[in-house]
Amino acid sequence: KASIRRRQWRRTHHPQVIYPDGNLPILNKKKEIIAAIQKNPVVVVSGDTGSGKTTQIPKFCLEARRGIDGIIGCTQPRRIAATTVARRIAQELNTQLGDEVGYKIRFRDRTSKNGFIKIMTDGMLLAELQGDAFLNDYDTLIIDEAHERSLNIDLSLGIIKRLLPRRKNLKLIITSATIDTEKFSKAFDNAPIIEVTGRMFPVEVRYEDIDKVNGKSEDTPVEIVVSAVIRLLHRHRLGDVLVFMATEQDIRDACRMLEGRVDHHTTIFPLFSRLAAKEQSKVFKAVQGRKVIVATNIAETSITIPGIKFVVDTGLARISRYTPLSRCTLLPVVPISRSSADQRKGRCGRVEEGVCIRLYTEEDYLSRPYFTSPEILRANLGHVILQMIALKLGDVNDFPFIDPPSPKLVQDGFRLLKELGALAQRKRKVSKAGNSYRLTSVGNQMVRLPIDPRLSRILIEAQKEGCLAEVLVIAAVLSIQDPRERPSELQESADAAHAEWIDAQSDFVTFLNIWHWYQKKISGGEGVRKMKRHCHYRFLSYRRVREWEDIHRQLLSLLEESGSKVGSLPDIKTLALLPGGGFSPRYAAVHRAILSGFLSNIAFKKDNHFFTGAGGRELMIFPGSGQYGRSSKWIVAADWVQTSRLFARVVARIDPEWLEPLGKGLCKYTYYNPRWDRKRETVLASEQVSLFGLVINSGRTAVYGSVDAEKASTIFIEDALVAADLKKSLPFVRHNQEEVQQVMDLENRMRRKDLFVGLEAVAAFYHSRLAGVWNIGLLKEKIKTAGNDLFLRLKKEDLMRFLPEASMDSLFPNHLRLGEETYPCNYIFDPGNPVDGISVVIPATAAAAVPLGSVDWLVPGYLFEKLKALVKGLPKDLRRRLGPVPQAVEKIFNRLDDYQSDHPLINVVGELIF
Repeated sequence: KASIRRRQWRRTHHPQVIYPDGNLPILNKKKEIIAAIQKNPVVVVSGDTGSGKTTQIPKFCLEARRGIDGIIGCTQPRRIAATTVARRIAQELNTQLGDEVGYKIRFRDRTSKNGFIKIMTDGMLLAELQGDAFLNDYDTLIIDEAHERSLNIDLSLGIIKRLLPRRKNLKLIITSATIDTEKFSKAFDNAPIIEVTGRMFPVEVRYEDIDKVNGKSEDTPVEIVVSAVIRLLHRHRLGDVLVFMATEQDIRDACRMLEGRVDHHTTIFPLFSRLAAKEQSKVFKAVQGRKVIVATNIAETSITIPGIKFVVDTGLARISRYTPLSRCTLLPVVPISRSSADQRKGRCGRVEEGVCIRLYTEEDYLSRPYFTSPEILRANLGHVILQMIALKLGDVNDFPFIDPPSPKLVQDGFRLLKELGALAQRKRKVSKAGNSYRLTSVGNQMVRLPIDPRLSRILIEAQKEGCLAEVLVIAAVLSIQDPRERPSELQESADAAHAEWIDAQSDFVTFLNIWHWYQKKISGGEGVRKMKRHCHYRFLSYRRVREWEDIHRQLLSLLEESGSKVGSLPDIKTLALLPGGGFSPRYAAVHRAILSGFLSNIAFKKDNHFFTGAGGRELMIFPGSGQYGRSSKWIVAADWVQTSRLFARVVARIDPEWLEPLGKGLCKYTYYNPRWDRKRETVLASEQVSLFGLVINSGRTAVYGSVDAEKASTIFIEDALVAADLKKSLPFVRHNQEEVQQVMDLENRMRRKDLFVGLEAVAAFYHSRLAGVWNIGLLKEKIKTAGNDLFLRLKKEDLMRFLPEASMDSLFPNHLRLGEETYPCNYIFDPGNPVDGISVVIPATAAAAVPLGSVDWLVPGYLFEKLKALVKGLPKDLRRRLGPVPQAVEKIFNRLDDYQSDHPLINVVGELIF
């Protein structure tokens, strides 16, 4: 009912659509676009820059009676575009911003529950999926500037494509000025395409060959741009200028240089994404005189800055690119595509004829690809997979990307994330690969850092280690190409120039040395020209160092926004070796953090210059590394490069003891020589630890019971209990030993080996009662639980295969009476041994009192067999007279009771025979 009432309210309060005065090209296609929206779930609209599509299509949706079942949502790639577009639409509809029309960006929400149009960044749309998996708040979604093909755009389009069959009332409109319309149409079941052509005013394009104009190939992009802007301002006295540059730092430098060279009638404004919203909004305000706005590609799409007559385009942008071999995402400044160049050109010619000055040649422009490569094809899929799991989007391989990534890259992404500790297997198995993992706490932190997963991982670890300031510098430099230059024809000179910075243990510390040197020069008041000269003499790329600074500044801002305390960079001396040659605590902390992201890049020295790396690969340290030729036994590298052979670059010496705690879940453990240790009263084994096929610890002692409780229990029972090898004797063990000894004594007396069941049966008795017990502590707990040890005490019948006759004690007595005294006797059944048989120990002082004949009789149990032997030993003719030996012996044996046992037995037998 609430939903019905809400729809009724929205139907009756639907805004009146008002269009601006003027001849916007998009208005000529209004009826066609509205009809397409009403008839189709998906519509693709391609319109020239300046055609009005961004501000008018949301109003077309209102006129198509959208916004009743939900909000009309429109995504923009950047925050400034979202806020300016929302303001413009609200102004055209004569409504207050935040009422019927609002915007939502990070940290700011100016929307109303009763709003109809909501402009937001594409990241905010993805964030809302966490709480609204079906996007039920919307009945229409407009994905603007789809040509940028950012990860967020591709994820949003894939999610919406999945939702469309489930949300029959949901409409999707894909728009851009430079879009591959056929590809997008096919991705959405041949959705209709509407193209809007026409521009309000023509734009003249001028190409400038920088080398010919400046005559200085070493000029930086900043100097080139400033010179071009000054020439433009001198030639044309009226009209605002929009300059496109690649980085935030370049913008700051250009603004600083321009302010010193323009007159007081010209105002300079920077514009980049990290600039505060208040500062960004200044570019839209009218000023006395003219404006020069220096911007990144934030101003390339969607936003219209009034009064722009001239565009100066460097043709460059910072575009991230993932290198699978090194598993690092680089952030190089590269030439933009033709479609991006056309977008920049379209920023002028809105209010009058415009001029676009391209600081590159027309041949260069025509040689560039038309569209920018989609981010999904050049990004580290580890970060993509992280986001997809966070958003619960299922299997990456099944996701409807417009340009699906390679399955090998997907596998590499999962492998990397598991290595970094970002993923954990779900307890409940599911069919979808993407759903079989969940994010760990580390993974959740990595999601919030939009950089290469390896670098985000080392930053997270650095916070734990308390060395975030150092690792932040290192993470920034690893995001770019090495700032050091080493020309092949000047390698010795370059090495000599870099020698001051080289650290004997770590190339990462070398980077910190360079950073300290550069910051010291900057803080000393060195200007741009001097710094360029310094860098040239020291074989440093000034452009790359500036890039390094820019990325460091961006990462620092992100970390501080998330509440991390970076702190100031400590003295580089804290990373030096200790007097004894050991690692300092600071060095250890920094390199443990680095290892957390580059565990698979470890190696140990094989011989000379050769190392064995993960997976058994043979490699060398790159000759340009400060570690080349040194005696490091274990190393970690930030990069492995295959050229003439496999080289490790950016290398540091490490302690293998750091590896196991960091790679605990990745280590493989093997055990050998399991044994009972009486002193420690437990079962131990020798342990070997390997990581990525490299043995990092060998031969240490480990408690074997926690590895293989069953086998450890067997060793404990056999070696500790059965063998009674105990530090302190136990009552039930003594009892059982006595019982076993008695049965074995009986075997000796009876001269047979088939009575005792064997020690294996004793072990089996214990196994049936002590399964899983492998040390004295567990044994005592078991006895305590039972209340006593009776369940562990053996009985004679447990130890014998059969029970002997009751007369056994009389036949094989423990003592013999010899004369007037009795003496203990000992039975041994060991044929061939001199002590085999029965032995009686008689003190020397009592020997004379023992009748000689009494010793001859033995014990009753042996007497019959001795008689048989005596009879068989008679001469043959005598033995024949006696008849069969058994009967003769029986007669003699029955008559022995008539004779005294102190007479010699042989004499008695002789009397009975003869």
